[in-house]
Amino acid sequence: MDDYEPVDPPELHSAAMFGMSGGQVEALIRGTPDVDGLWWGRTPLFEAVLNREPEIAGLLVAAGADPWLEQMDGWSPARLALAGPEPGLFGPVPPEVCLTGEEQAAVSRAERIIAVLAGEEPYAASFACVAEVGVAEVARRLKGEPVEVGDFDEWVMEQGEAEDEVVGVTAVPGGCAVVRWNGFSASTPGVMALLTAGTRGYGMYGNPKSGNQGCWFRDGAELDSDLHPGGGQVSPDDTGDEVLRIFLYQGHAMAYCCDVVGLEPRDARAFTGPPDLLLRLPAMEFWPAR
Repeated sequence: MDDYEPVDPPELHSAAMFGMSGGQVEALIRGTPDVDGLWWGRTPLFEAVLNREPEIAGLLVAAGADPWLEQMDGWSPARLALAGPEPGLFGPVPPEVCLTGEEQAAVSRAERIIAVLAGEEPYAASFACVAEVGVAEVARRLKGEPVEVGDFDEWVMEQGEAEDEVVGVTAVPGGCAVVRWNGFSASTPGVMALLTAGTRGYGMYGNPKSGNQGCWFRDGAELDSDLHPGGGQVSPDDTGDEVLRIFLYQGHAMAYCCDVVGLEPRDARAFTGPPDLLLRLPAMEFWPAR
């Protein structure tokens, strides 16, 4: 990729990303010298498939865009479409480019997780999805004090006024989830570092002002931050597996966070409560010095 490639997408890419009327897209196509021009590693047609804009995809193909042009770590627009709601978007599929068994399994897993968590996106809440760690081990790592409450739903409503840091911990197939229903502490670097010693975890805060903010930890160290799980945008550095995951979980941030660390919840209780255990966190540095 050109180091000086513009941050803002060209107009035709932007139309495919955000959706425009057919007439507007056709006008942009007429003014574009190359309908398969790359921006940050992908064509306008790839953006149309990624963002589920089949009408725009059809217009691009009619103008000469190549649905089988490989990009983004080997994915072509047509092959990516096989994993989505319109697998026949580009007609018959050559057998040699069908999805692999692992990719088919990823599609099926996404359908299950999204169905389980449908409608349960966080607002002003934070959580950490942690692989291969149980509830008792989380309690040990966080050194939290168990908390007993009567009516859980009433308690959650009252937490908007509470100053103490109480999180819920619930076992999930593949690991566990740690949630604070009113606040950001469950996904802070200090908590994530403790939770991910010897394993991996993905944290997220549903910021009411700026949207979902994600972070990725492994073995107690932050690998990346200021991420946007479920946002639907790919990067030229993404692996093929990650490109597929971003496509599958667009608009489903919680489900994305589960999948990226290998959790597969059977219901939404880990995120909606009541949890297996409530813990009051001790005083700690939520943002330790780096």
